[in-house]
Amino acid sequence: MLIDYHTHHERCGHAVGKLEEYVQRGIELGLGQLGLSDHMPLIHVDPAQYYPEMAMPMDELPRYVEEVLTLKEKYRDRIDIKLGLEGDYIEGYETEIQKIVEAYPWDYVIGSVHFLGEWDITDFRQTAGWEGRDPLEVYRTYYDALGKAAQTGFYDIVGHFDVIKRFGYAPKPEQSAEKEAFEEIALQHIATSGIAMELNASGLTKPCAEMFPSELILRRALEKGIPLTLGSDSHDPAKLSENLDKARFELRDLGVQQVATFDRRKRIMIPLVL
Repeated sequence: MLIDYHTHHERCGHAVGKLEEYVQRGIELGLGQLGLSDHMPLIHVDPAQYYPEMAMPMDELPRYVEEVLTLKEKYRDRIDIKLGLEGDYIEGYETEIQKIVEAYPWDYVIGSVHFLGEWDITDFRQTAGWEGRDPLEVYRTYYDALGKAAQTGFYDIVGHFDVIKRFGYAPKPEQSAEKEAFEEIALQHIATSGIAMELNASGLTKPCAEMFPSELILRRALEKGIPLTLGSDSHDPAKLSENLDKARFELRDLGVQQVATFDRRKRIMIPLVL
């Protein structure tokens, strides 16, 4: 069964396509399961004062859930739709995140770190945030937050583990051992928490030109027994499952035989299909 567990839609403001268009495209592609996983509303900044088109408004969240559940029933005989959410981890806002996670019947919640304070490190409009900062310190802060996210119990999947490399900013080569130490601590927290991690193919089309995570990190995750799932992180129905064929072959070449799927927050391992 082919799967794609990471998708975004017009509600979030920076993607295109209606939920039903994603479902119809998933059927065309022969997906067995499609995870609809739009961004959690902003909780730590005032959306009216922040960068526009970042996430769905809070009052859209129940409408999003209702629409996904309606589509799940409508297409139940053709594709298995999963109700998902990409739920940002923002240190200091755990109570607010927990309320959202517990308020709806999610099949899974992706735990991602986009924000370090009010700076979104994944936003192309905010790359100036790197100016005057020590990249090694930014990496340390990022992986510290990712490790804390894994320990909250809020999430089922860790999203795009090393997305911090997206725009090519990185510590100096002679600092690689320190960078790997930060990664290792975060991986250990994920392993200890018992949650899964995604192989996110979207990095292949970003400036870093590499999946999230890199093959080296992926090997270390597998050594720790971390379960893996697959996501295209598509922001357009036309790009649904883009490069997931490459992701599946990479997993096969690394000896992976099963991938993680979810139903009402319960993980179910299924065979990896090429």
